[in-house]
Amino acid sequence: MKVILASDHGGINLSKEIASLLEEMNIEFEDIGCNCEDSVDYPDYGIPAAKRVADGEFDRAILICGTGIGMSIAANKVKGIRAALVHDTFSAKATREHNDSNILAMGERVIGPGLARDIAKIWLETEFLGGRHANRIGKISDYEAIK
Repeated sequence: MKVILASDHGGINLSKEIASLLEEMNIEFEDIGCNCEDSVDYPDYGIPAAKRVADGEFDRAILICGTGIGMSIAANKVKGIRAALVHDTFSAKATREHNDSNILAMGERVIGPGLARDIAKIWLETEFLGGRHANRIGKISDYEAIK
């Protein structure tokens, strides 16, 4: 699995925690920033990361901003992306099993580093169940194809 990691200034500290987790899990990843505490615009990081997942360069992405909301909205504008904003472990598992999410968004100002690590680990280790859920994902893909 290859993961792309991105954050804005509001998510930089949590991004470092997730980078450490990815290293511990021996998951190949690229961190595209931001690497500063100066104010930056989340679409400048979230959209390029999402495009690289949609293009198949990476299997998944983890995006972090202050709330996770901006990153998830930006990422979901990219065709083929199913970004899920997650702040609990149940949703982390469910969004992989049922929605085959390929992007995890989290908010540094919403959750702490321990919970974020748990969420990311569960999300990374959980497989898509397919079955009836695949039909639902297919309906999303079909809609994207006509847009």
